[in-house]
Amino acid sequence: MRLESVIFRIMEIRKTTINDLQRVMEIFSIARDFMKKSGNPSQWNDNYPAVELICSDIQEGISYVVLHNDRIVGSFVFIVGADPTYTEIDGKWLNDEPYGTIHRIASDGSTKGIADECLKFCKTITRNIRIDTHENNSVMLNWIIRAGFEKCGIIHVTDGTPRYAFQLHSDNFKSVFEFK
Repeated sequence: MRLESVIFRIMEIRKTTINDLQRVMEIFSIARDFMKKSGNPSQWNDNYPAVELICSDIQEGISYVVLHNDRIVGSFVFIVGADPTYTEIDGKWLNDEPYGTIHRIASDGSTKGIADECLKFCKTITRNIRIDTHENNSVMLNWIIRAGFEKCGIIHVTDGTPRYAFQLHSDNFKSVFEFK
């Protein structure tokens, strides 16, 4: 069998601009519907994330979009520095070194590998990364474990609900790009 051609998936990540707001809100709507259909109806209610929160993320420079073929297909937040929700944990973080936190990963479902690209990007900024998710978010839980994060315990988000908390440090990095 002869290989005739190879198609490479090229994705770009850049900071979100206010001009991206409508598309980002569409992506969050698609993600909420997907979460409900995949057994996670309560992590994000119909108004989360609110447009005001996304605008604040954009202003703070912590919101990013993922583009494939010049079309926005995903969104996420990456905060470098202490995350107030991670101050208290029922468990123990791997270390107390400076870290970055990934929040609100969402995609329109048209392109696979959004979370992998997000992590790859974040690892260029820091090699100490934290993330959390709802116990019913099996899709995200599976990705977090596959990506090599270690479960550290349970944190509580601002509304008081619990989330499983994970950390990935340079000492325990596992490539999410390996062929399986």
